[in-house]
Amino acid sequence: MERVVKTLELEPLYQIKIICPHCEEEFQTSRVRPSLKKAIRTDSDFCAYYKNENPDFYVVRVCPHCGFTSTEHSTVQLSEQQTKIFKDKIGNRWQSREYGGHRSWEEALETYKLGLLCAQVIGEKERVVASLLQHIAWMYRYQGNEEQELRFLKFSLDSYVRVYELEGVGANNAKLLYLIGELHRRTGNFNEAVRWFSRVINDKKIMDAAMIRASREQWSVLREQMLAKNYQLPEEMQDASSS
Repeated sequence: MERVVKTLELEPLYQIKIICPHCEEEFQTSRVRPSLKKAIRTDSDFCAYYKNENPDFYVVRVCPHCGFTSTEHSTVQLSEQQTKIFKDKIGNRWQSREYGGHRSWEEALETYKLGLLCAQVIGEKERVVASLLQHIAWMYRYQGNEEQELRFLKFSLDSYVRVYELEGVGANNAKLLYLIGELHRRTGNFNEAVRWFSRVINDKKIMDAAMIRASREQWSVLREQMLAKNYQLPEEMQDASSS
């Protein structure tokens, strides 16, 4: 006699409760269980791919009551001016929509664009804006829409450069410098990419071994790209051993 053993599979999504920073109403939004967040592969600009539910589809939180949209890195408490400008520009026009359950690609993209709109309206931190723009580029990458992906990669690059200009460089900013270099490479600004990767590799204050290694790897990729396109290599790239 055979015995059938049923294994209990957890639902990939679970709900968390959020207090809206604008209207202070409570709502629920979904997250992917941590045990299911292991990516099957990751691109060189940190875009990740998953076998089942993509956690990036659930980064943005949309209040169904007033439409205020944020992430866990957004401003927790709005000033009076931010509250007023959000209400005038978005809140008064909001028609209730629900994004609390499973999200399709289209719904996830909508939440990112709502998040970007809210962030721009209230003057959110530049890092948050840059991340939203980069995630929108990834959403288009998932669909193979290279034109829109490139468009938003350029927007996110400009925004990350502003982050650097606002914050300066420190020992903890190696990932930012690397990312700016990689986005320059992906958008075809090869000489600028060389400059930013070089900073990570050569700045003695930077101790982030993972980002130094990644910069060296992409330096090599970049060098091959430039040779393939018959670009004049910058002086620091003339010697292949630099990579």
